[in-house]
Amino acid sequence: MLNCARDLIRALASLDKEGYSFLAVPGGGPMADLLRDLFSRHEISQEAAHWMAILAMEQYAYFLADGTGAKFTAEIVRPKDNGVEVLLPYQALLKDDGGLGHNWDFTSDAVAALAALRLDAQMIKATDVDGVIINGKVIEEISPGELIGKKSCMDQGSLQILQACSKGTSAWVLNGTDTNRFIYAIRNGKGGTIIRAKTRDRR
Repeated sequence: MLNCARDLIRALASLDKEGYSFLAVPGGGPMADLLRDLFSRHEISQEAAHWMAILAMEQYAYFLADGTGAKFTAEIVRPKDNGVEVLLPYQALLKDDGGLGHNWDFTSDAVAALAALRLDAQMIKATDVDGVIINGKVIEEISPGELIGKKSCMDQGSLQILQACSKGTSAWVLNGTDTNRFIYAIRNGKGGTIIRAKTRDRR
């Protein structure tokens, strides 16, 4: 995703004239990969690793925004204007990271899920697969509970957050490697997988 990440931000920003606005939560990128290597080789506590990972996300935020026209925000709030704002997660979560476990189950996916929950918005995960794949097929909709404890394109922390939420917050998993296809999906509400917690009144 590194090679196409800024193209995605530019494409999302281009939807501003159509009334779209997005809060982009950065991943950890190669900085998080370095941290995982350090964690495996040296004695780093889970607490220290948690904040180092959030700092890795913040570094990646600057990469995402550079040259794309996106603005920064240090708060988990809806963008004031149409377009894209990139979250500076370290600054935002230092104020309040309630809901996040300080372990490797909670990565950037969980931060994005927490942001979606706080904003009562849908989380969109741009990834390198077409959605949640089970037995070789993309599943159109699934509950987070069905994925907890299983390997998938979502981290376990985000699934726990989605499973526990009562607002109906969902995650939409889309392939982000083809920008045109990604934007088409956004405009038309088609493709990928919806991960939504089942409520009592659902059939």
